[in-house]
Amino acid sequence: MPQVPGRPPPPTGWRRRLARLPVFLFRVGLGPLFGRRLLVLHHRGRVTGLDRRVALEVVARGRHPVHWIVASGFGPRSDWYRNLLAEPKTVIQFGNRHHAVTARFLEPEEGALVMADYGRRHPRAARRICAFLRLPADGDRASLLAAGRAVPFVRLDDAGPPRP
Repeated sequence: MPQVPGRPPPPTGWRRRLARLPVFLFRVGLGPLFGRRLLVLHHRGRVTGLDRRVALEVVARGRHPVHWIVASGFGPRSDWYRNLLAEPKTVIQFGNRHHAVTARFLEPEEGALVMADYGRRHPRAARRICAFLRLPADGDRASLLAAGRAVPFVRLDDAGPPRP
């Protein structure tokens, strides 16, 4: 996975609290407010073993088989990404429903296609995300493919009933 120089660091302080607000809203049963755009990923800390949660944007979703694709905008060093590498079987909350999932890490070429499709469906959002991540993407297919190769994508495959 190519490392992108100048990628912004994860948020801290009040920005981190704001980024964590969706997790709280999911916890109190307001997950459906986000429609099909966000999910909460439950993951176990690879060092501490503690339960962790993070809200992630759903970049793509499939029905047959059921799966969700999310991106690690802050790169492969994100804690949730590294925790999934250590333990790919976990649970997500989508709306008010929990799903047991297994993480599959997409190859850069697969990620490129996911990003190009996302850019076709959400052109303004794709341009804003690329600008925030300091990736050169003006919205055309070639630049979105290049941006998709630089961002790690994870496919979360539904694994049946959620674990307790």
